[in-house]
Amino acid sequence: MKKYLILLVLLVASNFLIAQTTDTAKNEKKASSMDALLDSVSTDNKADNVVIFKATRLVLSQSTEMTKKKNLNFLIIHRFGDAGGANGGGKLYYGLDDVADVYIGFEYGISDNFNIDIGRTTIGGLADLELKYALLHQKSDNSSPIAITLIGEGGVRPYGFVSYPTFGDRLSYFGQVIFARKFSSAFSLQIAPSYVRDNLPMPDVAGNEQQFFSLSGTGVLKVSKHMGIIVDYAHPFSSFRQHNSNFSDPLGFGLQMETGGHVFTINFTNARAIDEINYLSDTESKYSKGQFRIGFTISRIFDFNHSK
Repeated sequence: MKKYLILLVLLVASNFLIAQTTDTAKNEKKASSMDALLDSVSTDNKADNVVIFKATRLVLSQSTEMTKKKNLNFLIIHRFGDAGGANGGGKLYYGLDDVADVYIGFEYGISDNFNIDIGRTTIGGLADLELKYALLHQKSDNSSPIAITLIGEGGVRPYGFVSYPTFGDRLSYFGQVIFARKFSSAFSLQIAPSYVRDNLPMPDVAGNEQQFFSLSGTGVLKVSKHMGIIVDYAHPFSSFRQHNSNFSDPLGFGLQMETGGHVFTINFTNARAIDEINYLSDTESKYSKGQFRIGFTISRIFDFNHSK
């Protein structure tokens, strides 16, 4: 059945103006009108960046959050096999005896607003190099109502999982702009238009495009201080995929838990692949056929800033 799912995600600029009242403490021994004036000037308009998400990775998507300067974020992302269908069920412990994809990666903060990321995923042996830049942060005083982050990625498949006529055919590219907003203490939302190019189309079949655009939408609902529910969806704008019933739009659900220096996410998704290039290019699993899988993400931060 042909599906045309359209994301209607509107980041409405709501006026969540937080009234700040500064209590002026009286100091009987040291207080002058000039000191009070200087104090008020030095602390005025010091708006903080809003933390929209708890981690740099959600279920399918990356978030607008950055790894801070001189911090290293070590990532392990794992997807098991099909829970049901012909390749799942009890004989394979509902997918736990199988592996769909594994990603091991590192995100390093060159600055608070600029990250360089490297990683490798099992599917296709795709190794990637990614640059991530925080163009704009949401501010606590609503002077900036949204956050905007840019992502550029290049990937290479160095080994012969399939036949590649030239080295250039092993290369793929991904670009994304993420718009995000924290609407309240309990709800955050982002949308992300993306561009994917595979020099050799994935899968390499007649009629498949080398390049296409997609749109992703992700919502996080906080259910406790350290726990949130994630819904993550992507729609490739590809006539080949829309007219081919084998393909599905990637859709994932997750439960994110923050435990000290770790952020742990357990999720369910029909996407076998972890990297955006792979799952946007080739998701052929369907929830209706039991072709969804359990997965998890573990994120561990290492701080290399020298304490004084």
